[in-house]
Amino acid sequence: MILIFGGTTEGRIVATVCEGAAKPFYYSTKSESQKINTVHGIHITGGLDEKSMMDCCLEKEIRLIIDAAHPFAESLHQNIATVANRMNIPVIRYERNYPEQERDLLWFDSYNEAINYLKKNHIDKLLALTGVNTISKLKPYWKNNTCWFRILDRDESRSIVLSEGFPMDKVLYYQQGEEEISVFEKLKPQAIVTKESGESGGFNEKVKAARKLGIPMLVIRRPVLSPNFISVYGENGLRKQIEKLTPDFFELKTGYTTGTCATAATKAALTALLTQEIQTETSITLPNGEWIKLPIHSTILNSSEVSCSVIKDAGDDPDITNGHEIISTVQLNLKHKGVRFLHGKGVGMVTLPGLGLKIGDPAINKTPRMMMKKEVFKVMRHYQYKLPDESLKTGIDITISVPDGELIALKTFNPKLGITGGISIIGTSGIVKPFSSEAFIASIHREMQVTKALGCKHVIINSGAKSEKFIKQLYPDLPSQAFIHYGNFIGETIKIASDLGFPQLTMGIMIGKAVKLAEGFLDTHSKKVVMNKDFLSSIAKDCYCSDQTIASIQDMTMARQLWDIIKENEATFFAEIIRKCHQVCNPLLPDGTLAILLIDESGNIRQ
Repeated sequence: MILIFGGTTEGRIVATVCEGAAKPFYYSTKSESQKINTVHGIHITGGLDEKSMMDCCLEKEIRLIIDAAHPFAESLHQNIATVANRMNIPVIRYERNYPEQERDLLWFDSYNEAINYLKKNHIDKLLALTGVNTISKLKPYWKNNTCWFRILDRDESRSIVLSEGFPMDKVLYYQQGEEEISVFEKLKPQAIVTKESGESGGFNEKVKAARKLGIPMLVIRRPVLSPNFISVYGENGLRKQIEKLTPDFFELKTGYTTGTCATAATKAALTALLTQEIQTETSITLPNGEWIKLPIHSTILNSSEVSCSVIKDAGDDPDITNGHEIISTVQLNLKHKGVRFLHGKGVGMVTLPGLGLKIGDPAINKTPRMMMKKEVFKVMRHYQYKLPDESLKTGIDITISVPDGELIALKTFNPKLGITGGISIIGTSGIVKPFSSEAFIASIHREMQVTKALGCKHVIINSGAKSEKFIKQLYPDLPSQAFIHYGNFIGETIKIASDLGFPQLTMGIMIGKAVKLAEGFLDTHSKKVVMNKDFLSSIAKDCYCSDQTIASIQDMTMARQLWDIIKENEATFFAEIIRKCHQVCNPLLPDGTLAILLIDESGNIRQ
């Protein structure tokens, strides 16, 4: 079982991620007011000391602890570290995003240090935004000076105020939506003290308002946590670590895109080039801002260039690049500025328009290019003193290669897209979700972009090669790029055609998918929906088919048997199937014309 320590925004995020497994887990908070609604979460209320935490872990057979508690819950973090160490339980720490420690703020490691500063500088009017539990820590100051505390409007918070003897007339309640600057202007404190609580704790808003009013901001640094904690910085990193530490919790594992792997390899290669040190791990930022770490498989050091590689981990997604090596070779180039992407072995070359890339360029999509450029600039800033003339304008050449890429590409849509000689480096989120439709739908979108760029007004969509072979005979003048496979994603494919503004769309469909679509299912995968014989029998009855035909429908096992069951004088049955398919699909293409062609096993077409 998994035990989450929450009571924070981060705790709610962790619970949401764990809910995705549809398995029970424990969610612990200090107070009942921090309880959240979950389907599979079992709530534990009340603070746990070292002994009670150990008893809890033993009783509930805890195999993984996720610490998503407030960064200043020092006693809790210490108890978690002690119990985890004694019981050999791994701990994931879900971290907040913390802004850099800017120099115009006054940083302190303890409240005593901050109090000494206040006394030394004769500051006798303070606003404390450090929370109700710090009233006792600042008591030596507020006993002799004017001080306001802002707290949550809860009975338990008021109880702490009263027990510490703090004056209630100096208590402010946190008001949702209230601007910090209006509070600061009203009180006019000589200084403000807050905690390094991170972005989710409203740190940036407090600092911004204090700066605008010229009020000194004292910041208490967050406590240092156990080095044994495994830090993650977002949902993707969290899930990846849960999959690693408790492999049976999620049914399927997530992975990383080729773009993420290429970015990690590129950052490692540039770092190794500037430091001349072997890289074993690197951190990069995903497009959503989450910071993740990836292992580096190999580093080949050279004085003029460095190559690093990452092994593609696609999780449980049926990705043909899974397990293959993604290599980045990086060089400095004084002849140009900025980043330049060069063509490497196994990465395709663009030969047709419509992909958003220049013809002749390596097939590295926009998002991976952006990710690599951002990481390159970070490394250059960090090691600026190691660059030629310490210039950030030094050119960087990046060559991405995939040793088996040319062979892998033969199993992809790349040849049809006009990408020759290898695979594409792709990914919009940086993450591959297990058995997700994202990769397939993205490829459909790219195919249609190419078709549009070639000037085609008419697109033919088919479930696969079999139906395409039959329909191509009807449209011999259309280029091969006008024929696109939708697999099972009929609805998504039609929506893409509509979004791209195609005026004419023809869909070829075999009877197995047609009977599912006619019932309203736009995703016809056998795992999602099966043939409904009662639905088909009702259509047969409405079309005045014989009792024998209706009985045969109830006895059949495969939809293709309908071609033998339905008699010639009952052909209105197939016309009704097509009509119902139109009812389902037409609303998805409001500004275009849709033709639906029903194909039998011999290639005969009905419409």
